[in-house]
Amino acid sequence: MPRTAPTQKETRLSIRTTEPEKTILRQAAQARHMNTSEFVRQASLDAARTILVDQTDFRLPPEEWEAFCAALDAPAKTIPALRKLFSEEEPYA
Repeated sequence: MPRTAPTQKETRLSIRTTEPEKTILRQAAQARHMNTSEFVRQASLDAARTILVDQTDFRLPPEEWEAFCAALDAPAKTIPALRKLFSEEEPYA
């Protein structure tokens, strides 16, 4: 993984960890030829982007997209249990 030129950071983020966890992080950072702070920052950002993309980006192959759109356009199914549930009075009304 290529290293990028260091940039001046504006804020500090501190975390507390156990010594064994710190050792694992240090070893992983060394394996990526990074210092521990760079590694933790990059790994955290990668994890955050993965989580957020699942909430904001939706991709399907063309044939699955067509099936998905057809399902959205299809008439709603009547589910008796849901119809009964929604016709009952709210418990905290």
